[in-house]
This record gives sequence, C-alpha cells and structure tokens, in this order.
Amino acid sequence: MPIEFIDAGKLSTELVLEARSGEPDDYGGFSGAWSEVAMVWARLEPLSSTSILWAGQSLDDATHRITMRYRDGVKAGTRLRKGTRTFLIRSVTDPDETGRYLICITQEEK
Repeated sequence: MPIEFIDAGKLSTELVLEARSGEPDDYGGFSGAWSEVAMVWARLEPLSSTSILWAGQSLDDATHRITMRYRDGVKAGTRLRKGTRTFLIRSVTDPDETGRYLICITQEEK
C-alpha cells in the first residue's frame, strides 16, 4: 500500500479526546460522564450538513472528518471536543496502515 502524504502543518486545531466513564445502568446502557483522556492537534474538515423538518422540529445533522497523529485509545464511541462543540467518533481508520495518522469520521452532537 502506498504511503499517503498528510501535511502535519495542517493539524492546527486543538481538540480534547474524551472517553465515557461510568457504571452499567439497569437498562443495558451506561450512566456517567465524559472524562478527558488527552489533548490532540488535528485537522477538522466539514463533510456534510443536513437539516430535516420533522413533526414541526428542525433536525440538524453535521459530519466532519478529523485527521490526527496516531494514538492508542481513539475508537468509535469516544469523542473529541473543541470548546463547547463535541464530535462523536463513528469510525476510525489508519489511511495507509503505517501507524502515523488516524482519520476519524464524526458526527457533531447538538
């Protein structure tokens, strides 16, 4: 597989990686809060944005691609935060399988 060139100088957005910490609840989910795992530098790129009017409410959905240096612990279900904006990670890939970078497809939470 050819090595993909990613310009490290474009990783200029400071984000906080967060993981959910908590106990299993009685309903098959987890109760608890998000805890900070690390600060990372990344590139934040909007991919799509949709707005649907449903039952008199506007349902907005925005997805982003976030590129960062490789680190353990980044997986679907964790999230990234920039100030008050949060991005739930839906998928994580290593674009050229060299362990240098990760590309995360995220959904912005409202």
